[in-house]
Amino acid sequence: MKTEVRTDGAPAPAWVFSQGVRKGPILQVSGQGPQDPETSAYLHPGDVRAQTRRTLANVLAVLEAGGATVEDVVMFRIYLTRREDFGPMNEVYGEFIEKHVQGGVKPCRTTVFVELPHESMLVEIDAQAVIG
Repeated sequence: MKTEVRTDGAPAPAWVFSQGVRKGPILQVSGQGPQDPETSAYLHPGDVRAQTRRTLANVLAVLEAGGATVEDVVMFRIYLTRREDFGPMNEVYGEFIEKHVQGGVKPCRTTVFVELPHESMLVEIDAQAVIG
C-alpha cells in the first residue's frame, strides 16, 4: 500500500505532488527547496549555505513525518544552479551528515547542475530512505 507523507515542518507542495510517499519500507521525499514551512517564502537569496541548511531541514521534516531518520537514507540527490556553489553546499551537507549519521555508513549522493523552478533557488534536495 502506498501512503502520502505530509508535515507542517516542510513547505506544502505547490503543484500536484506529495511531500513524500511511503510504500512498504521505502520512503521517497520530494525535492525540497529553501522555503519557509509556514509561509512558503523562498529564503536566503544568493546564500547557498543558508539555503542548503533550510533545504536539509525541510527534507529532515518529511523523513521524520514518514517514520525515517537520516540513518535510513540510502540516497540524496542534490540539484544546484551554479557550479561555484558546490564547495559551500558540500560543507553544509557534510556538517548535516556528521550530525545525523552515527552508524558510519554515509548515504549515496548525486549532485547535478540544473535550472530550478524558482529563480531564487540555488539548491534543491530529495531523498530516498529504506526503513527497518
